[in-house]
Amino acid sequence: MKAIIISAILFLFAMTVNGQSLKTRYNVDDSKIALQGYSPVSYVDLGLAQKGSKQFVSTHKEVKYYFTDAKQKSRFEANPDKYLPQYGGYCAFGVYAGAKFRTDPNKFLVKNGKLYLFLYDVELDAKQLWLAENNDPKLIKTANTNWAKLKNTY
Repeated sequence: MKAIIISAILFLFAMTVNGQSLKTRYNVDDSKIALQGYSPVSYVDLGLAQKGSKQFVSTHKEVKYYFTDAKQKSRFEANPDKYLPQYGGYCAFGVYAGAKFRTDPNKFLVKNGKLYLFLYDVELDAKQLWLAENNDPKLIKTANTNWAKLKNTY
């Protein structure tokens, strides 16, 4: 009986650590859904923020992505790296500044085929801060460097 209890505790601990590890690398909810259910294919191919459907879901590296239709799902599954958001879906300007922030799915940019998401609330519009810098190469280079340090942290 004691061995069963210890096994159960270790299993729960492992599941918790795995869930936390996933949330450090990807901006997901408790259900492991990325982009708050918005379709990454809509962002990259159409330049639109479109809510996906539970009917069209694909899991990539333990993260669920939703799509508007079967065609989008197929395109993602054929080349997921093309559609994955930069910085695990965390705010690109936040990563540039050295921090991780949740994002607003309606605040995004697609630059050179890459999806960047941004924080937005009543006090801060990170997309506008990014655009005001008017220097994508510098912002991206710094964000990429920072992401290497941030991706495994909370």
